[in-house]
Amino acid sequence: MLHEEECHCEWCNTELKIIGKEEVRQEVEFIPAHLKVRKIMRYAYECPTCKKDGADVIVKAPTPAPVIPRSLASASSVAWLMHQKFELSIPFYRQEKEWENYGIVLSRATMANWVITASNLWLKPIYDLLHKQLLQSRAIHVDETTMQVLKEPNKPATSKSYMWLYQSSKDASEQMALYHYKPTRAGENARKFLEGYHGFMHCDGYEGYNKVTDVTRVGCWAHLRRKFNDGIPKNSTKTKSQSEVGKDFCDELFEVEREIAYLSPEERLNLRKEKATPILNRFWNWVEQTNALKNSILGKALQYAKNQKVYLMNYLEDGECQLSNNLAERSIRPFVVGRKAWNFSTSTKGATASGVVYSLIQTAKLNGLDPYKYLNYLFEELPDTPFKEYPELLQALLPWSTEVQENCK
Repeated sequence: MLHEEECHCEWCNTELKIIGKEEVRQEVEFIPAHLKVRKIMRYAYECPTCKKDGADVIVKAPTPAPVIPRSLASASSVAWLMHQKFELSIPFYRQEKEWENYGIVLSRATMANWVITASNLWLKPIYDLLHKQLLQSRAIHVDETTMQVLKEPNKPATSKSYMWLYQSSKDASEQMALYHYKPTRAGENARKFLEGYHGFMHCDGYEGYNKVTDVTRVGCWAHLRRKFNDGIPKNSTKTKSQSEVGKDFCDELFEVEREIAYLSPEERLNLRKEKATPILNRFWNWVEQTNALKNSILGKALQYAKNQKVYLMNYLEDGECQLSNNLAERSIRPFVVGRKAWNFSTSTKGATASGVVYSLIQTAKLNGLDPYKYLNYLFEELPDTPFKEYPELLQALLPWSTEVQENCK
């Protein structure tokens, strides 16, 4: 708009009037976050009639249960610091400075305690219910990656610990990804977590997965493809190397999967058998007939294929099975990115809580939810939900429930 001194005609000095407007551009304005202190008040009521008769009848209104007893924590503040650390990979020492700019001293030790306490009280029951439902899945994907925990019993601070991932298949009606901290990579960890599961388990060639019994193990062709790819000469040659031939076989199988990806599991299985079987027959014949030095890259790739053949072929058993375990590798990546930012967990309690929070965040994403809104919703609802007496009430708080879908998008 014109300044007041410019709102007069330059010829006759008459005051100018607005006759229209047009949009010139749009700009995004940033409004910094700020904190508010919310006081929880409880009203007391008395009966005036009984008071006149000499009797005191006083009733106090119920108060909402806190997210963390005897603390300043609110549903939104705990959800926000979890969102920042476990979704945006902002470590607590950087959040500490940000909270100070907002006007409150919140130490990283306090933040860690909030995460552990809120996770144990409210998120773990949801996590355990998701775990039970995962064990009913037809097919799952499993992977693991390293992490560091400073204060672990009988282990030096520099030793490796592990975060395991268990995820439902992409065809499952209820999508979930569960992270589970354990001090070692022993296959016994996967066996205990998957006790009672009898479906298809996608994983890499790690022998520890053989500890998981009563499952059909499905191998990963992406791992095999990488092994062949590593053996391809860097300098181009006129003739294809044997490693490139092996990679091409894998590429043919992946092309078949791209063609049938949007079909139902039943239709997918029929076409997979029809189109992939001839490729597989040619591939295994080539594997048997190809000679290579045992310790060469090609030799190791061929031996890996022979050792994993039974598992690699199991994806032909069910349409919900996948050619690779890439689904789990993609889901474990957010944890790997976060690990680079915060480097380590101080205690086993913190590592366990991290796994639970990552699980709720990633599961929220898989179900189309805003993770911060979902965490905030859980912290608002669960403290006043008697789920210990009535466990069935937790069903309404799972990511795919109607109420959650309506409130947490």
